Amino acid sequence: MISIRRERPEDIGSIRAANEAAFGQRTEGDIVDALSDACPDILSLVAESDGEIVGHILFSPVTIEDGSGSTQGLGLAPMAVMPNRQRQGIGSRMVHAGLAILREQGCPFIIVLGHPEFYPRFGFFAASRHGLRCQWVGVSDATFMVLFLDELSMAGLTGVARYREEFDAAM
Repeated sequence: MISIRRERPEDIGSIRAANEAAFGQRTEGDIVDALSDACPDILSLVAESDGEIVGHILFSPVTIEDGSGSTQGLGLAPMAVMPNRQRQGIGSRMVHAGLAILREQGCPFIIVLGHPEFYPRFGFFAASRHGLRCQWVGVSDATFMVLFLDELSMAGLTGVARYREEFDAAM
């Protein structure tokens, strides 16, 4: 049975292992570690099965900057599921759990740079439809998506979405 819960201090090594296994490199684990050290405003959840961490999802602060200021929301990245546990619904369960928490907390929006066949099932859509663009050049409209959790506060907002600087090393 899979349970989704908030990260605990003793999960750090298993979270890194899940990210390295899922992505086949250290970059995502390095980003998670850097954000955990520098940013108190993250939401970090794990998927656990029989006492073992089999997945991890992280939401960290992002801003949308327009001509008059900025609006803060969260970015979903990275999300990792151990390779031998992929395609079992674990990623979907982590996304649903994270979105439920963020709705309760009043987060206005979430952005993701991800697979265009996966994230729309949760309500994400091409950010460009609302005049939002990613800070990194060359990111396709199909993969840069947004989910508005508070439509009223997002009405008419356009501009550039910026992740925390910890992500710059990966791009």
